[in-house]
Amino acid sequence: MKEQIKAYPVINEIPIAWGDMDAFQHVNNVVYFRHFESARISYFERIKFIEVMKKTGIGPILASTQCRYKIPLTYPDKITVGAKVDTIEKDRFIMKYAVFSHKHNNLAALGEGVLVTFDYQNNKKVMIPDEIRKRIIEVESSVNQADHE
Repeated sequence: MKEQIKAYPVINEIPIAWGDMDAFQHVNNVVYFRHFESARISYFERIKFIEVMKKTGIGPILASTQCRYKIPLTYPDKITVGAKVDTIEKDRFIMKYAVFSHKHNNLAALGEGVLVTFDYQNNKKVMIPDEIRKRIIEVESSVNQADHE
């Protein structure tokens, strides 16, 4: 697990709450998407996307998201959620997520989100701002450099 999580520049550790479970005695599928959202926001904070959005009105909007469940999570447990940008295009980027269970010392889920850069003032998609593109590349490069040290 420790080696796998190194590929993700943004990492959140989250305890599983009793209320995360459903009638089938495992964490409900919706909860995984909340964890992805938390990791995504942590990533945006790291690249200062929220600050750019406040200044310019340009920010990310989630176009699609998915999750592949590997093992069920249950209470009690703690998870590590990693987020990274896998692909950058002109007006969008693909973010990948991984959820690792501490109790099982194993991968519990993989996720993906397509994020489009959106001008909220003019209600249309736009190109990724250069400063955001640069910060994403810097953040992702820092992980790759750490792997080679």
